[in-house]
Amino acid sequence: MATHLITGAGSGIGAAVARRLHERGDELVLLARDAGRAKELAARYPGARTLVGDLAEPDRLSWAFSHQTLPDRLDSLLHIAGVVELGTVGDLTPKTWHGQLNVNLIAPAELTRLLLPQLRVSQGHVVFVNSGAGLHAHAEWGAYAASKHGLKALADSLREEEHANGLRVTSVYPGRTASPMQAKVHQQEGKEYDPDRWIDPESVATTILMALDLPRDAEVHDLTVRPRR
Repeated sequence: MATHLITGAGSGIGAAVARRLHERGDELVLLARDAGRAKELAARYPGARTLVGDLAEPDRLSWAFSHQTLPDRLDSLLHIAGVVELGTVGDLTPKTWHGQLNVNLIAPAELTRLLLPQLRVSQGHVVFVNSGAGLHAHAEWGAYAASKHGLKALADSLREEEHANGLRVTSVYPGRTASPMQAKVHQQEGKEYDPDRWIDPESVATTILMALDLPRDAEVHDLTVRPRR
Protein backbone atom coordinates (compact mmCIF):
# COMPACT_ATOMS: atom_id res chain seq x y z
CA MET A 1 0.00 0.00 0.00
CA ALA A 2 1.47 3.33 -1.07
CA THR A 3 1.65 6.41 1.15
CA HIS A 4 1.19 9.87 -0.35
CA LEU A 5 1.63 13.31 1.20
CA ILE A 6 -0.62 15.84 -0.52
CA THR A 7 -0.84 19.62 -0.30
CA GLY A 8 -3.98 21.36 -1.49
CA ALA A 9 -6.29 18.42 -0.80
CA GLY A 10 -9.14 20.69 0.22
CA SER A 11 -10.37 21.65 -3.24
CA GLY A 12 -9.83 21.50 -6.98
CA ILE A 13 -7.15 19.20 -8.36
CA GLY A 14 -5.85 18.31 -4.89
CA ALA A 15 -9.27 17.15 -3.72
CA ALA A 16 -9.75 15.05 -6.86
CA VAL A 17 -6.37 13.36 -6.42
CA ALA A 18 -6.91 12.75 -2.70
CA ARG A 19 -10.34 11.21 -3.29
CA ARG A 20 -9.08 8.89 -6.04
CA LEU A 21 -6.12 7.68 -3.97
CA HIS A 22 -8.31 7.27 -0.88
CA GLU A 23 -10.91 5.27 -2.79
CA ARG A 24 -8.33 2.79 -4.02
CA GLY A 25 -7.04 2.21 -0.50
CA ASP A 26 -3.75 4.13 -0.49
CA GLU A 27 -2.62 5.85 2.68
CA LEU A 28 -2.89 9.64 2.76
CA VAL A 29 -0.99 12.23 4.73
CA LEU A 30 -2.70 15.57 4.16
CA LEU A 31 -1.06 18.90 4.89
CA ALA A 32 -3.37 21.51 6.42
CA ARG A 33 -2.63 25.13 7.21
CA ASP A 34 -4.14 24.94 10.71
CA ALA A 35 -5.74 22.53 13.18
CA GLY A 36 -9.28 23.39 12.11
CA ARG A 37 -8.52 22.61 8.48
CA ALA A 38 -6.78 19.38 9.53
CA LYS A 39 -9.93 18.28 11.35
CA GLU A 40 -12.03 18.94 8.24
CA LEU A 41 -9.70 16.92 6.02
CA ALA A 42 -9.57 14.02 8.48
CA ALA A 43 -13.37 13.88 8.50
CA ARG A 44 -13.54 13.97 4.70
CA TYR A 45 -10.99 11.17 4.26
CA PRO A 46 -11.47 8.63 7.08
CA GLY A 47 -8.20 6.98 8.05
CA ALA A 48 -6.03 9.72 6.58
CA ARG A 49 -3.34 11.30 8.70
CA THR A 50 -2.85 15.05 8.81
CA LEU A 51 0.09 17.38 9.29
CA VAL A 52 -0.28 21.04 10.17
CA GLY A 53 1.97 23.56 8.47
CA ASP A 54 1.28 26.87 6.76
CA LEU A 55 2.75 27.07 3.26
CA ALA A 56 2.56 30.85 3.50
CA GLU A 57 5.26 30.65 6.19
CA PRO A 58 7.85 28.23 4.80
CA ASP A 59 10.46 29.33 7.35
CA ARG A 60 8.30 27.79 10.09
CA LEU A 61 7.62 24.41 8.46
CA SER A 62 10.66 22.75 9.99
CA TRP A 63 9.64 23.93 13.46
CA ALA A 64 6.02 22.83 12.89
CA PHE A 65 7.08 19.35 11.78
CA SER A 66 9.44 18.97 14.74
CA HIS A 67 6.34 18.90 16.96
CA GLN A 68 4.53 16.26 14.88
CA THR A 69 5.13 12.69 13.76
CA LEU A 70 6.22 12.36 10.15
CA PRO A 71 5.68 9.12 8.20
CA ASP A 72 8.64 6.74 8.16
CA ARG A 73 8.48 6.49 4.38
CA LEU A 74 6.66 8.18 1.53
CA ASP A 75 5.92 6.80 -1.89
CA SER A 76 4.98 10.21 -3.24
CA LEU A 77 4.99 13.87 -2.36
CA LEU A 78 2.32 15.75 -4.33
CA HIS A 79 2.70 19.52 -4.43
CA ILE A 80 -0.74 20.69 -5.55
CA ALA A 81 -1.55 23.73 -3.39
CA GLY A 82 -1.11 27.15 -4.94
CA VAL A 83 -2.23 30.77 -4.80
CA VAL A 84 -2.61 33.45 -7.46
CA GLU A 85 -2.84 37.23 -7.35
CA LEU A 86 -2.90 39.07 -10.65
CA GLY A 87 -1.44 42.51 -11.23
CA THR A 88 0.89 44.45 -13.46
CA VAL A 89 4.57 44.61 -12.60
CA GLY A 90 4.11 48.33 -12.02
CA ASP A 91 1.49 47.67 -9.34
CA LEU A 92 2.66 44.49 -7.62
CA THR A 93 3.98 45.10 -4.11
CA PRO A 94 6.67 43.06 -2.33
CA LYS A 95 3.92 41.59 -0.12
CA THR A 96 2.13 40.23 -3.19
CA TRP A 97 5.36 38.83 -4.60
CA HIS A 98 6.29 37.16 -1.31
CA GLY A 99 2.81 35.70 -0.87
CA GLN A 100 2.94 33.83 -4.18
CA LEU A 101 6.62 32.91 -4.08
CA ASN A 102 6.27 31.52 -0.54
CA VAL A 103 3.31 29.23 -1.29
CA ASN A 104 4.07 28.31 -4.89
CA LEU A 105 7.86 27.89 -4.78
CA ILE A 106 9.67 28.24 -1.47
CA ALA A 107 7.28 26.03 0.51
CA PRO A 108 7.47 23.18 -2.04
CA ALA A 109 11.27 23.42 -1.93
CA GLU A 110 11.29 23.32 1.86
CA LEU A 111 8.74 20.48 2.08
CA THR A 112 10.82 18.48 -0.37
CA ARG A 113 13.98 19.12 1.62
CA LEU A 114 12.35 18.04 4.87
CA LEU A 115 10.83 14.87 3.38
CA LEU A 116 13.66 13.69 1.12
CA PRO A 117 14.89 11.10 3.67
CA GLN A 118 11.50 9.36 3.63
CA LEU A 119 11.26 9.58 -0.16
CA ARG A 120 14.73 8.10 -0.62
CA VAL A 121 13.80 5.09 1.53
CA SER A 122 11.00 4.17 -0.90
CA GLN A 123 12.66 5.53 -4.07
CA GLY A 124 9.56 7.63 -4.27
CA HIS A 125 8.02 10.17 -6.60
CA VAL A 126 7.74 13.95 -6.32
CA VAL A 127 5.00 15.57 -8.40
CA PHE A 128 4.85 19.33 -8.87
CA VAL A 129 1.51 20.58 -10.17
CA ASN A 130 2.72 23.61 -12.06
CA SER A 131 0.69 25.66 -14.56
CA GLY A 132 0.67 26.77 -18.14
CA ALA A 133 2.01 30.01 -16.62
CA GLY A 134 5.12 28.06 -15.66
CA LEU A 135 5.97 27.83 -19.37
CA HIS A 136 4.62 31.12 -20.75
CA ALA A 137 4.10 34.40 -18.89
CA HIS A 138 1.40 36.88 -19.89
CA ALA A 139 0.51 40.41 -18.87
CA GLU A 140 -0.64 40.75 -15.24
CA TRP A 141 0.57 37.22 -14.44
CA GLY A 142 4.15 38.25 -13.59
CA ALA A 143 4.39 37.20 -9.94
CA TYR A 144 2.43 33.97 -10.37
CA ALA A 145 4.31 33.03 -13.54
CA ALA A 146 7.65 33.79 -11.90
CA SER A 147 6.79 31.46 -9.02
CA LYS A 148 5.79 28.73 -11.47
CA HIS A 149 8.84 29.21 -13.72
CA GLY A 150 10.87 28.78 -10.53
CA LEU A 151 8.93 25.64 -9.69
CA LYS A 152 9.94 24.14 -13.03
CA ALA A 153 13.59 24.92 -12.27
CA LEU A 154 13.21 23.31 -8.83
CA ALA A 155 11.76 20.14 -10.37
CA ASP A 156 14.42 19.93 -13.08
CA SER A 157 17.26 20.35 -10.58
CA LEU A 158 15.75 17.87 -8.13
CA ARG A 159 15.34 15.28 -10.88
CA GLU A 160 19.04 15.38 -11.75
CA GLU A 161 20.20 15.54 -8.13
CA GLU A 162 18.10 12.58 -6.95
CA HIS A 163 18.30 10.33 -10.00
CA ALA A 164 21.00 8.19 -8.39
CA ASN A 165 18.76 7.74 -5.33
CA GLY A 166 15.96 6.31 -7.46
CA LEU A 167 13.53 9.22 -7.14
CA ARG A 168 11.19 10.14 -9.97
CA VAL A 169 10.20 13.78 -10.49
CA THR A 170 7.27 14.95 -12.61
CA SER A 171 5.99 18.42 -13.45
CA VAL A 172 2.36 18.71 -14.60
CA TYR A 173 1.29 21.88 -16.42
CA PRO A 174 -2.51 22.16 -16.45
CA GLY A 175 -4.26 24.84 -18.45
CA ARG A 176 -7.19 26.60 -16.88
CA THR A 177 -9.00 24.15 -14.62
CA ALA A 178 -12.48 24.50 -13.12
CA SER A 179 -11.77 25.23 -9.46
CA PRO A 180 -12.22 27.86 -6.75
CA MET A 181 -8.84 29.30 -7.78
CA GLN A 182 -10.08 29.72 -11.36
CA ALA A 183 -13.23 31.43 -10.12
CA LYS A 184 -11.01 33.89 -8.23
CA VAL A 185 -8.89 34.49 -11.33
CA HIS A 186 -11.98 35.31 -13.38
CA GLN A 187 -13.13 37.71 -10.68
CA GLN A 188 -9.76 39.47 -10.80
CA GLU A 189 -9.95 39.59 -14.58
CA GLY A 190 -13.48 40.98 -14.46
CA LYS A 191 -14.79 38.08 -16.53
CA GLU A 192 -17.79 35.78 -16.11
CA TYR A 193 -16.76 32.36 -14.82
CA ASP A 194 -18.15 29.35 -16.67
CA PRO A 195 -16.59 26.14 -15.29
CA ASP A 196 -17.80 24.14 -18.29
CA ARG A 197 -15.25 25.95 -20.47
CA TRP A 198 -12.27 24.60 -18.54
CA ILE A 199 -10.61 21.30 -17.64
CA ASP A 200 -12.37 19.16 -15.06
CA PRO A 201 -10.08 18.61 -12.02
CA GLU A 202 -10.77 14.90 -12.42
CA SER A 203 -9.02 14.96 -15.81
CA VAL A 204 -5.90 16.46 -14.29
CA ALA A 205 -6.09 13.92 -11.46
CA THR A 206 -6.13 11.16 -14.07
CA THR A 207 -2.88 12.44 -15.58
CA ILE A 208 -1.24 12.64 -12.14
CA LEU A 209 -2.25 9.08 -11.28
CA MET A 210 -0.95 7.92 -14.65
CA ALA A 211 2.47 9.36 -13.83
CA LEU A 212 2.41 7.80 -10.35
CA ASP A 213 1.37 4.38 -11.63
CA LEU A 214 3.84 4.21 -14.49
CA PRO A 215 6.12 1.12 -14.19
CA ARG A 216 9.48 1.77 -12.58
CA ASP A 217 11.37 1.47 -15.85
CA ALA A 218 9.97 4.82 -17.02
CA GLU A 219 9.45 8.36 -15.77
CA VAL A 220 7.30 11.25 -16.94
CA HIS A 221 9.31 14.47 -16.74
CA ASP A 222 6.87 17.08 -18.05
CA LEU A 223 3.18 16.70 -18.82
CA THR A 224 1.04 19.49 -20.31
CA VAL A 225 -2.75 19.26 -20.09
CA ARG A 226 -4.85 21.76 -22.04
CA PRO A 227 -8.62 22.38 -22.22
CA ARG A 228 -10.34 21.21 -25.44
CA ARG A 229 -13.29 23.60 -25.22
